Amino acid sequence: MKRLLLSIAAVCLGLFAMAQQAVSPNGKITITPKDSGLIVNYQGRQLLEISTLGFENASTPSALSFRRTFKEDYTMLSGKRLKCANEANEYFASLGDDILLIMRLYNDGLAFRYELSGLSDATLPRELTTFHIPEGMKRWMQNWTDSYEEYFPLTTTYKQAPRRGMYEKSPEGYACRWGYPALLEPIDGVFALISEANIERRQSASCLYNDGEFYRVTPAENTVKVSDEWHSPWRTLMIGNLSEVIASTLVTDVAEPCQLTDTDWIKPGVVSWIYWANNHGSNDYNIICKYVDMAVKLKLPYVLIDAEWDMMKDGKTIEDAVKYAIDKGIKPMIWYNSSVGWIDGAPTPKFRLNSPENREKEFGWCEKIGVAGVKIDFFSGDSQMNMDFCIDLLKTAARHHLLVNFHGATIPRGWQRTYPNLLSTEGVLGAEWYNNNATLTTKAARHNATLPFTRNVIGPMDYTPCAFSDSQNPHITTNGHELALTVLFESGLQHLADSPESFLAQPIEVQQFLGKLPTVWDETRLVSGYPGESVVLARRHGSTWYVAGINGRDEAQTLTFDLGFIPGQKAQIFTDTASKPWDISTSAKLPSKMTCQPRGGFVLVIPTTK
Repeated sequence: MKRLLLSIAAVCLGLFAMAQQAVSPNGKITITPKDSGLIVNYQGRQLLEISTLGFENASTPSALSFRRTFKEDYTMLSGKRLKCANEANEYFASLGDDILLIMRLYNDGLAFRYELSGLSDATLPRELTTFHIPEGMKRWMQNWTDSYEEYFPLTTTYKQAPRRGMYEKSPEGYACRWGYPALLEPIDGVFALISEANIERRQSASCLYNDGEFYRVTPAENTVKVSDEWHSPWRTLMIGNLSEVIASTLVTDVAEPCQLTDTDWIKPGVVSWIYWANNHGSNDYNIICKYVDMAVKLKLPYVLIDAEWDMMKDGKTIEDAVKYAIDKGIKPMIWYNSSVGWIDGAPTPKFRLNSPENREKEFGWCEKIGVAGVKIDFFSGDSQMNMDFCIDLLKTAARHHLLVNFHGATIPRGWQRTYPNLLSTEGVLGAEWYNNNATLTTKAARHNATLPFTRNVIGPMDYTPCAFSDSQNPHITTNGHELALTVLFESGLQHLADSPESFLAQPIEVQQFLGKLPTVWDETRLVSGYPGESVVLARRHGSTWYVAGINGRDEAQTLTFDLGFIPGQKAQIFTDTASKPWDISTSAKLPSKMTCQPRGGFVLVIPTTK
């Protein structure tokens, strides 16, 4: 332990001894030492300063040294790109006898972590990694909350009041705690997206606390005592223009490879979902049957039976509902309360997953009766306890061939690669907030046009899109906008929000579109857009391209774009006009612009011969 303390005492006097410049394989990204941190440069221009690296009580590290060129190809089962390839130059620096800084420079960003050794029943030291985000720099950041359900407003200052009174404040009254991912535009047209990846056992997730312009990486509670070796999660920055940031797979690049030996049973798909239109509908067998029947009609593979299924009325049980779905050819999923977050007054079932023996029993029962997956809700934050619990849930679920959707939970940090039965995670202020209060009504369009550049970059996002009718609070986005969200928002399980009556009242072309909608993509490209203003995104599934665009503004705007990279010509077009809710047509030539209504949108479906 004495040796560890001496090592920690040697960490943070600075990295000024690093004499060697580190460089990405394509040469675009370089880092140079400065005082106790480093400067990140992009194409020869300073992009961002990491003002401090290491842990409490400082030292002079060794020079940064080249270690190896890291190359890897891997295949995802869901996500924005199935075939992934990454290449990085890896460097290291000694931060004392028992501490190493490992840094990888990729063509689209960088990742670094700390590796500690020689530990003996030790409490982990306080990390001091700090980003300098100066006043005037554009940033899109969300107030931290344990469910990551907040907006990403554009601002140029840290002097922001917390959106809700419950959030932490600095002595000056400004918001001071921020969740990942954080999008910055340090240079016009060049962006950096800060997040982290590869949470493993004995680790907590982290957030950012700021003191003025300085934002420090702050891990959540971790009380484990560590012996032998330990490493931190990877701190990640995705860097480049918006196209490069959106296409980046850096979060899964640094994640541990798939830990499952059998994955043939993992099938992403679209889900018929009860809660949005019928908050307590999952305790009503007849309502569940309507959503199953809708899934049959629309040719959707899944139905999600949400909270309170253990309180079924009229003498029916969850096993009756599961059997009805299976008999109709629909795979049922069911909801659980994690029972570590919201418990008192929260919906049931509770306390069925918390002990290993209960978890094994419950998931074994799910598998036996034909349940295909579980939605687990209401976690209590990013602590080491919660991270280990999530890993336990994923591993036990995989043993019983259960897909997983985490709700009221932390954002994706690479588990979708390591445990590919995790097909979606909420971690977003999504369409269910039309139930919760009235703020989403006027903010939805801008918020929706921000999410493809922020939250959805790092992994699947269960926003629960596509509502043509109103819930408890109205929506004012158009039909074209709502349909576009099913393509813009990537999620291995895409839960459709609206009611059977609403979906089945739409034109037959819309119903057929939803029945064929992919939830995994061979590739993803940003076509045009800017956070909060608009976005046009192209995703390919097999030989078919889906191009979706939305207007984030309250006034009409024409979105122009170039689809020359798509070999097809004929496109089915879904949009709307000022005079009618749907305008569905077929074009023999790919458009180069689309006029969108206020808060409007469109989808193009383009078959190709590729």
